[in-house]
Amino acid sequence: MTPEPARAPARRSRAYLFLCSAVTLIAAGLVWYSQTMAFAWDEGFHMLCAQLIAAGRRPYVDFAFCQTPLNAYWNALWLTIFGQTWRVPHAIAAVCVAGAVLLMADYVFERVPVPRWRLAAALVAALLFGLNIAVVDYGTLGQAYGLCLLLIAAAFRFSVAGVDRSSPALAAAAGLASGAAACASLLTAPVAPVLLLWMLVANRAGRRLVKAAAFIVGAAVSFLPVLALYVQSPRNVVFGILQYNLLFRAVQWEGSWRQNFEVYFSWIDSSHALLLILLGAAGLFFVAFRSDWERRVRSELYLCGWLALALSVHISTARPTFSRYYLLAVPFLALLAAAGFYWVATRLFHPGRPLWPTLALVLLVTLMQGQSLYESRDDFTWHTLDGVSKKVAEVTPPNALLRADEQVYFLSQHRPPSGMELADSHKLEFPPALNAQLHLMSGKELERRTKAGDFDTFQTCDDESDFPSLGLDRLYAHKATVESCTVFWGPNRAPATAAASGH
Repeated sequence: MTPEPARAPARRSRAYLFLCSAVTLIAAGLVWYSQTMAFAWDEGFHMLCAQLIAAGRRPYVDFAFCQTPLNAYWNALWLTIFGQTWRVPHAIAAVCVAGAVLLMADYVFERVPVPRWRLAAALVAALLFGLNIAVVDYGTLGQAYGLCLLLIAAAFRFSVAGVDRSSPALAAAAGLASGAAACASLLTAPVAPVLLLWMLVANRAGRRLVKAAAFIVGAAVSFLPVLALYVQSPRNVVFGILQYNLLFRAVQWEGSWRQNFEVYFSWIDSSHALLLILLGAAGLFFVAFRSDWERRVRSELYLCGWLALALSVHISTARPTFSRYYLLAVPFLALLAAAGFYWVATRLFHPGRPLWPTLALVLLVTLMQGQSLYESRDDFTWHTLDGVSKKVAEVTPPNALLRADEQVYFLSQHRPPSGMELADSHKLEFPPALNAQLHLMSGKELERRTKAGDFDTFQTCDDESDFPSLGLDRLYAHKATVESCTVFWGPNRAPATAAASGH
């Protein structure tokens, strides 16, 4: 269908300039948060992996890694350009999130057929996406969330544009972007098949099968780096990407199913999730039963619903799963929520005056985010670990063996011993030959080596009571507490060795 004549010049209007200014403010807030408060303990192995790649080592082949690798290579690129600091991946992730917000807000601004409500609906989409608490907290980290949000948003935009073009180029771009998202995190795996099926059904120009082939080729190209690593070490790649996540994530996690059920209902306690889900449901109801918007727009909003549903179901099958994983559905729920906001606001307020309901929602979302920031003001951050890392570097010679958290390996740029690049893998107990092949170190072997005094320095942010069998105060001559972490150094090797041998 031919676009409205007003759409093309709309991006040069004052309203669109205002929208871009609002997204710029959101981007500035995301970057600020990424440099001050953003932190998650799980991002340590992502950052360490990127650093090892920047130093020339290969995931799976040279050390254990339990994710698809694109985000690690992405972070390694920026670490190489701008320096070995956590601030770099955080800033890049924040910019990626802001880019995704702009793509989705721009879509709403273009598609809403009521000119007076275009800016209001686009602002709502931008705020519900960019200020969502999970997006702010985790999209600004060195993990794959920020890059994945940008890639799936781009894949969506390529797909909805591609069905109206005879050329298969946009279909190939959609396949490339959605495949790259899965290559950054398998949590986004449903995006590619849902987009492909929708494009086959909704196609309005060109040959369906040609576009489908182009989409598949684009997705395949995105996995060429994984294929290159697979050729070098098939067993290790299959273990790191598939077997670890399917079979071993829940090892030593009693009650992982209970964890999942708690996560399934955690949205009830989240004002951000409740607002997004309720407005998204209203938007879906509006599109299905009350909307006179053109069929094209309704089809694209249905696509948002299918994407959000497919992602949520897929994420729910992970064991254990976490509430933050669901942030990958936020871009699509935000578009439905914008439609829901339009419908609710025009029913409750004057249909021609979007200002007051929009201001009310802006104020509500801003206050919700402000409360979240206030509650997390004293949380653990990278700044705390900066001090810990300095102490470790002070007491650990360059060639000494260090047992530390992944974050401290990264900050101190002290290479971990083989098998210690992925702390979560210590829970696995495999035969020694398989451990050596997969670059793993079992918990028993790690304990044995610690008692034998192999590590010149021992750093932990856990409580010392979590290591009852080690006797750290006996093993090491020196001890220092930095923030809530402890550093031991100067091993008493002779007594430790005797103790280890049973004398």
